[in-house]
Amino acid sequence: MLAAVADRPGRLADVLTVRDVEGPAAPGEGEVVVRMLATTVNPSDEVTVSGAYGSRTSFPMVPGFEGVGVIDALGPGVPAGALGRRVLPLGSAGNWQQYKRLGYSWCVPVPDDVPDEVACFAYVNPLTATLMVDRFCRSGVRNVVVTAATSAIGRHLAELLTDRGITPVGVVRGTPGRAVADPSRWRAVIPTDDPGWRERLRVAVGPRGADVTFDCVGGDVGGEVFALTAGDGAFVHYGLLSGTPLPAECLTAPGGAPVELFRLRDTVHKDGGQHLPEPFAPVFGNLRRGRLHAPVGMRVGLSELADHFKTPTAGRTGKILIDPRR
Repeated sequence: MLAAVADRPGRLADVLTVRDVEGPAAPGEGEVVVRMLATTVNPSDEVTVSGAYGSRTSFPMVPGFEGVGVIDALGPGVPAGALGRRVLPLGSAGNWQQYKRLGYSWCVPVPDDVPDEVACFAYVNPLTATLMVDRFCRSGVRNVVVTAATSAIGRHLAELLTDRGITPVGVVRGTPGRAVADPSRWRAVIPTDDPGWRERLRVAVGPRGADVTFDCVGGDVGGEVFALTAGDGAFVHYGLLSGTPLPAECLTAPGGAPVELFRLRDTVHKDGGQHLPEPFAPVFGNLRRGRLHAPVGMRVGLSELADHFKTPTAGRTGKILIDPRR
């Protein structure tokens, strides 16, 4: 079969090759083989291949945490009705190949009315946004700040928050050509390349500060937004796009908001995947209603993937849709 393989840690452009490899062995007890229909690229793939999670990553490896496929073979103990079922194969990397063997408990059934091109993107950003909003935006929360508001997950957070009657304040880098997807969902959008952005944010959140901040940036921007989060609120830190940790005082300052470290992996891996259909139910419901969608910016065959990473991507928008069948 065809697979994209990272032979060593490093940048995807430097270490990824696409080649023919042995297909998966016959599935064992409780296992299945999934024939991949579509997959995509996420920052988590790039971070993993970089070697950042050395304690749980071994090379060579096939990246790819997100995608959709169809169960093609069953091992002992797997219900016969699972054969031919479309699923999200979760719990590990390995989606950048034509076939993936995994435990059946890690396969989340995809509703028949959710197309492959939608289901492919149902996991990382939609599930993260759904879980965070459910956990941290309960009754009484009205004042919310979202960093990286132009990102896919920033867009998803705005959709879910406005459903609850919350119009968030967005913080963005001010990158030319990038804007929030739907300005009507934001009370204010504040670019950090504006010298007065801190004061603008202070005015936007008011004297009490934000009830909840969703931060995936970290660094100095994360620290500034933390300082404007109410002491009895919550600062939800779930990413590090800046590549720089939050200032230490965010974790140690007396009277500051508690820093809640949200990691999707912790939720997904808590019981071997047995619970996963339940949290995905509202995700699929929103996808049916046209929400939490990821616009496709480029379609790439699996055989072309290594070359794709060597091509400059400045100015491109939307997600990459990888077709493992070509």
